[in-house]
Amino acid sequence: MTHLKENGTSNSGRREFIKKSGIVLVGGSVVYPSGMLASSGTSVENTIKVGLIGCGGRGTGAASQALMADPNVVLTAMGDVFEDRLESSLMELMKISPLQIKVDTSSKFVGFDAYQKVIDSGVDVVLLATPPGFRPDHLTAAVDAGKHIFCEKPVAVDAPGVRKVLAAAEKAKEKQLNIVSGFCFRYDSAKRATFEKVLNGGVGDIKSVSTFRYGWEAWYKDRQPDWTDMTYKMRNWYYYNWLSGDFIVEQAVHSLDMMSWAMGDVMPIKAIGSGGRQRRTDEKYGNIYDHFAVEFEYENGAKGYHFTRQQSDTATKNSVDVFGSEGNALVKVGKQYELKGKENWNYEGEKNNMYQTQHDDLFAAIKNGTPINDGNFMAQSTLLAIWGREAGYTGQEITYDEIFNSQSSIGPSIDQYAWDFEWPTPPIAIPGQTKLV
Repeated sequence: MTHLKENGTSNSGRREFIKKSGIVLVGGSVVYPSGMLASSGTSVENTIKVGLIGCGGRGTGAASQALMADPNVVLTAMGDVFEDRLESSLMELMKISPLQIKVDTSSKFVGFDAYQKVIDSGVDVVLLATPPGFRPDHLTAAVDAGKHIFCEKPVAVDAPGVRKVLAAAEKAKEKQLNIVSGFCFRYDSAKRATFEKVLNGGVGDIKSVSTFRYGWEAWYKDRQPDWTDMTYKMRNWYYYNWLSGDFIVEQAVHSLDMMSWAMGDVMPIKAIGSGGRQRRTDEKYGNIYDHFAVEFEYENGAKGYHFTRQQSDTATKNSVDVFGSEGNALVKVGKQYELKGKENWNYEGEKNNMYQTQHDDLFAAIKNGTPINDGNFMAQSTLLAIWGREAGYTGQEITYDEIFNSQSSIGPSIDQYAWDFEWPTPPIAIPGQTKLV
């Protein structure tokens, strides 16, 4: 049941390494330890070509961080289902570092097959930032093509997708490819220091972990006269669980990732929970909930609790409390990091930009030949969120074996997507009636 994660390499001295790294030259060409060779036709032989798949706000941010991670990074291809989103992203990136943008008309790809065209365009690294429902297939295609990968969270919306991601991550490991996950808290200096102390016994044996992610309502885009049903749903992908996984999977998964981190990435044995729609009663909110509360139980008797809601005009909270036999640890995201009890400690170290550190680590790992593979923990944390969703949807206690082996694929296959394709949105789940398949 327990999967061991591959630890990300340290972020200390990454920028210095990038500047001073001794690159091996053979016959005038750069040889990257992972086997990646720079493409010809550029003025700099050690150029690393990057392709962006998914040009929304997070994708644009990831691309900008990739450009800042290494002066030899060049963005050469972009893909999205919407042309306006691609063009808007390109415009923003041109403001940041125009000399590193080498995207012309022939390397801008629009449509549901844009991901494959970006992968096939000769890039060395792909940034996967589409809605999560596409992630397992995009990740698999990138690994099959031998690309290094930045993969946004979450990585799937159902258990079959999680299993596909685990298989792709294992293949990436065999190929010595990098997979850096979008679980950005794992790359935050304060959280790394805090959870390192927890995992080294700073609070004794862990008895329970409580996580909260309380926030307000998300964005919404009004339907336009010329939109098909698929266009409308893709523009509002957040509100359809077959695209987003529901908000516990799309957003609150960060909290569950920290719970898993504190527990050493050991998976629970069962979960029970509740959830529903109190504020999201309008049809425009698709089929997702607006609150969940889930209890996870571990084999050693420890408990993990997760509480999340998205309801406007309510109190907000984003925290993790770890209760141990010899003390407690508290994480108030962005505010407070401390241990009390056996050890009294407050984080007083330097703050970093965790989003930038992800890319600094990725591109340094590509060059120094020590691959990062976040595959196991990013799949497991995503499964925890799917597990919590299904516990809320069904109202039943669900075991690890039941959720991991679930055959429920909640969305269409990737080859079915088309603008005139009408995928019937699954009905809103009703606890006690909805079943786990």
